[in-house]
Amino acid sequence: MKEAREEATNTVETQSDGGRRSSRVVLYKWWLKILVFTFFVLSGQSVATMLGRLYFNKGGNSKWMATLVQTAGFPLMYPFIFFFSSSKIQPENHHVAGKPSWTTLVILYITLGTFLAADCMLYTFGLNFLPVSTYSLICASQLAFNAFFSYFLNGQKFTPYIANSLVLLSFSSTLLVFQSDEEETGKISRSKYIIGFVCTVAASAGYGLMLSITQLAFQKILKSTSYKVVFDMIVYQNMVASVGILVGLFASGEWKDINGEMRSFESGTVSYIMNLVWTAIAWQVFSVGCIGLIFEVSSLFSNVISTLGIPIVPVLAVVFFHEKINGVKVISMLLAIWGFISYIYQHYIDDSKEKAKARLVNHDREVSLTETNRVGH
Repeated sequence: MKEAREEATNTVETQSDGGRRSSRVVLYKWWLKILVFTFFVLSGQSVATMLGRLYFNKGGNSKWMATLVQTAGFPLMYPFIFFFSSSKIQPENHHVAGKPSWTTLVILYITLGTFLAADCMLYTFGLNFLPVSTYSLICASQLAFNAFFSYFLNGQKFTPYIANSLVLLSFSSTLLVFQSDEEETGKISRSKYIIGFVCTVAASAGYGLMLSITQLAFQKILKSTSYKVVFDMIVYQNMVASVGILVGLFASGEWKDINGEMRSFESGTVSYIMNLVWTAIAWQVFSVGCIGLIFEVSSLFSNVISTLGIPIVPVLAVVFFHEKINGVKVISMLLAIWGFISYIYQHYIDDSKEKAKARLVNHDREVSLTETNRVGH
């Protein structure tokens, strides 16, 4: 009997150790995925914004073309859809509920795609009419909009650390309003500057809403644990957006000027084509990271990462476009980093609480199994 109890106890301890190791592995994998998606967001956003500004600086004039490249790279995602569709290594709860109907999916992707097309056009006007550093920092206002929509649509809870993060990240961009940009805005008319400012703020509000709707779609409609839904979301909403933008390109007549624009591009025809191609690729990299973070965490977390990347662009603008960076922008970057750390610390606290709960559950299970084996013998 004594040997049986010892064997049962050893079995419980082995199972407990195995469970803890498995839990740690899952946690490490999750953080690795978050790091990869974060890198995609930061790198894709920075490169795409810089290339978009370069397009206008070197002689590009077509706003529809500049908008189209933000969505037209979606065919690059097809291999990932096929990979995750054919992969045999799927979680057991791959389909938590019944698949949504085709009608529901069509309505969802058309709605998001139309929203994306309008948002991209507003961003294009902002990028065209504003200095790249000004444009990038104003974009940080999307965080405040997203926080508002997340509270009502996604049931986002606001802890003191998250609230601190949102305030700091919002202030990091708001500071820009109080600085003097005479040298940067000297080449831009007052009316165009106002149009660019309004369009960028409107685009930021629309983007914040779209992220919250995307999270709601994952939770209430798609209800899947497979990454296939992430790439489906990217491909189909970008496909719809690209069709809408192409209609605008031909309806506006700008397509007639593309050939002449290509030939007159300051860096040459090849550079013109490469600029558009790499801009499209960079935006798709950003999309993978952005929607991946929504899928894994939340729309607000995805937006926090995106906002963290905004201060990177002014630094790059100083290097490549020779724009001035002053003390206000340095403070803006520091506030953004501080806000990001505050948000990550909240996730650290949440993880610690989850680990404590898991240890308590494992302990209760050990006690229960030990007592059961003791009674049985």
